[in-house]
Amino acid sequence: MRSPLLDTPGAVAAQAPDETVAAHYGDPYAEQRALAGGRALVDRSNREVVRISGPDRLSWLNNLSSQKLDTLQPGAPTQTLLLDPQGRVEHHLTLVDDGEAVWAHVEPGTSAELVAFLEKMRFMLRVEVADVTSDYAVVSLAPPAPVPGADAAGPGTGSPASPEGAVAMGGDLLVPRERLGGLPDALGLRPAGLWAYEALRIAAFVPRLGFETDHKTIPHEVGWIDAAVHLSKGCYRGQETVARVHNLGHPPRRLVFLHLDGSVDRLPPHGAPVTLGVGTPVEAEPEAAVEGSAEPGQLGFVGSSARHYELGPIALAVVKRTVPVDIDLLAGGVAASQEVVVPPDAGRNVKIDPALRRRIR
Repeated sequence: MRSPLLDTPGAVAAQAPDETVAAHYGDPYAEQRALAGGRALVDRSNREVVRISGPDRLSWLNNLSSQKLDTLQPGAPTQTLLLDPQGRVEHHLTLVDDGEAVWAHVEPGTSAELVAFLEKMRFMLRVEVADVTSDYAVVSLAPPAPVPGADAAGPGTGSPASPEGAVAMGGDLLVPRERLGGLPDALGLRPAGLWAYEALRIAAFVPRLGFETDHKTIPHEVGWIDAAVHLSKGCYRGQETVARVHNLGHPPRRLVFLHLDGSVDRLPPHGAPVTLGVGTPVEAEPEAAVEGSAEPGQLGFVGSSARHYELGPIALAVVKRTVPVDIDLLAGGVAASQEVVVPPDAGRNVKIDPALRRRIR
């Protein structure tokens, strides 16, 4: 559903799967600064919205997903995952309960499959599931929090009040779609494009479903153990894999942050191969390249890349766990140095040290 904010002067549409919202409005770096400082609103109305009502909703979702939701308090935003029986990620939900219903937003193009799965799992429980994407739009007033549990870089002092009919979800708002066009003026904020949000997301080490994940991704690989998984709750589909990796083993891959060569005038696209950097000693190469990779010597793939207003060109990538943390890499042919997000010894009760993560404020 095309956003009315694409009619804003200077707006340039993003690329698929985000083509219905603006990539930027003419000044991407200024938009990043404004968003980081709480002076901007990002149109993320390409995301899809699902509403789950009924008195059994929280206990039901608790039994289906990775997060502990049966004790979720109204107004407390959280994240959860739906996994397949082998523990691979199928859906990532950002959600909040308002006391009467759970509201969740998900990646574009995924709500129909999500709703179909939830409908199959209703049985005789008192829950109702509805796709309300046509009625509600997602906007963000803040970039993602860089570390679960850390204070989000919120809308700053003088935070605007939520408009009538909106559902607050931390740094996100669900707003009636008919109000979207006039929302920046109503809240006194400048519009910032998705490029601004994505650059700050990458800098905060926050993975995105379908970008830093593929059909084989398990939660440990991308750091969702911190944000979207409760390790001591009851059983749910895929929980055996999560518990086995956490207690006995390591995930086969790990998320890394890449500082890209700023002298190159291009960014590596999503899916570009990650290989050894030029001049890296052969003995530093892991025992095998990524299973099934088309590129000889491929060690992983690029998830997302962007130009950050302070850090320059950056990216997130997923590489084999055994790739040494101190070697240089090539991301789609662009020289890159690593910064640890998920450490090689993740799992076996190793918790990711927040000190390994740079906090972008």
